[in-house]
Amino acid sequence: MADDCDTSKPPEDGAYVNGLYVMVPAGIERKNVFAESTPKVLFDTMPMIQMKPMKKVDIPENPIYWCPVYKTSERRGVLSTTGHSTNFVIDMRLSSDKPEMHWVLRGLALLCQLDD
Repeated sequence: MADDCDTSKPPEDGAYVNGLYVMVPAGIERKNVFAESTPKVLFDTMPMIQMKPMKKVDIPENPIYWCPVYKTSERRGVLSTTGHSTNFVIDMRLSSDKPEMHWVLRGLALLCQLDD
């Protein structure tokens, strides 16, 4: 998450991503870490993220969650000829202080748009 970055100009490397939504059960507890959500809250806005290309060997080995990003909250789509869902966008590597399975069992995902 790019809370401490100067977003008034483009980053030297990568891109800033803003406007995603967290499909609860998670909220942002403190800088760069997910936490359990507030009861009865279904969606929350995701802070700005800086996507930065890196070599696999240069990625730090901190606890992470490979969070799926979907276009809509349906979490399903038609399989294309490449074998990928038309609703799936990407898996994002997000920092977490809990094991990955904790968020998998809760169904944590990011969305590009909310349903009206």
